[in-house]
Amino acid sequence: MELSATRAVMEALEARGYAGCARFVGGCVRNTLLGQPIDDVDIATTLTPDQVTEALATAGIKSVPTGVDHGTVTAVSEGRPYEITTLRRDVSTDGRRAVVAFTQNWEEDAVRRDFRLNALYADREGRVFDPTGEGVADAKAGRIVFVGDAMTRIREDYLRILRFFRFHAWYGKSDADPAALAACKALKGMLSGRAAERTQKELLKLLAAPDPRAALRLMAATSVLSAVLPQVKALARFENLVAIESEHFFDIDPELRLASLLPDDPKVAQDTAERLRLSNALKDRLVAAAGREPRIVSWMSPRETRRTVYRLGGRAFADRVRLAWAASDRPATASQWRALIPLAETWTPPAFPLTGEDVVNAGVPRGPLVGQVLREIEDWWIDLDFIDDKLAAVERLKAVAQGMAY
Repeated sequence: MELSATRAVMEALEARGYAGCARFVGGCVRNTLLGQPIDDVDIATTLTPDQVTEALATAGIKSVPTGVDHGTVTAVSEGRPYEITTLRRDVSTDGRRAVVAFTQNWEEDAVRRDFRLNALYADREGRVFDPTGEGVADAKAGRIVFVGDAMTRIREDYLRILRFFRFHAWYGKSDADPAALAACKALKGMLSGRAAERTQKELLKLLAAPDPRAALRLMAATSVLSAVLPQVKALARFENLVAIESEHFFDIDPELRLASLLPDDPKVAQDTAERLRLSNALKDRLVAAAGREPRIVSWMSPRETRRTVYRLGGRAFADRVRLAWAASDRPATASQWRALIPLAETWTPPAFPLTGEDVVNAGVPRGPLVGQVLREIEDWWIDLDFIDDKLAAVERLKAVAQGMAY
């Protein structure tokens, strides 16, 4: 974390309150203990949102009321966001959202959090506070255990089911907690109809873990996976894809991992993307990856590869290669599959040399026939491996135009 920016926020809060009125909380504390990178810095405080806003203004730090009703104000210090939340206790919950009351009690704030390894606090001097008494030990042992009763924690927010498997994928080092698994299985039906944006966010974060295979197996065994992605029938291709990424040093690709879980059916991919409210770009990628034609095989010649890249686009071709590779006999054909990808990544398809005006000038009347002729000449041009000779293309156009009856 940026020490000067972080120090400025903490000093501003303590100047308004008292020494120790603000503590780092959650992931930044956990990851510091584990020696892992810190993405977000969250701060818990006894100050109310109004007091937080006042403290930041006094210190000249920008504040954004990102969730004042739930006690959250975001400070922006040196361009970095810091989410500051007043200590809270739940008044009522419905599995989606909670009505909260502010408190001065750190233990009350801790017991409403999801997992013991996330219910950790630290002050500016680095002293760690572990209200549950097990959070530090859980973090070091790789145990994902709910704070208190697992069923109760999940009923407060049903998406904690997905969070359990996500944290197990990222931090789990031991067998999954039996009580947590039982609660997730018992309440899996409540995942239906949850906020699509939060569901897809949790799912993609889970799939972005270095090796989420064990977590997906647990999701399948508890039927949680079918509750979230009913289209998934098997995990073999997904597991092979994760192995390929590791063995061949590909970047982790949670989007392609999601595609590997779905059947090769563009309609299923589109329906899944729409149900999860994925971005248009990700929806288009999943749909393109799910196509069956043209068929991708490991023994494609360079000429066939260029032709297919031209038809599909480089990214869709590379996606389909890796998915087909993951569905194949990996060890026997790995070098063949691997060799197909560089061409897709480095070859720039040439521009087709003819336009609609060229077709009209050859005597074809404007209308649907223009597109039909263009497609026929383009097919010829592709069959000749993208011949770089516009004159030859024009001569072919003339021959086609002369042979047509208008």
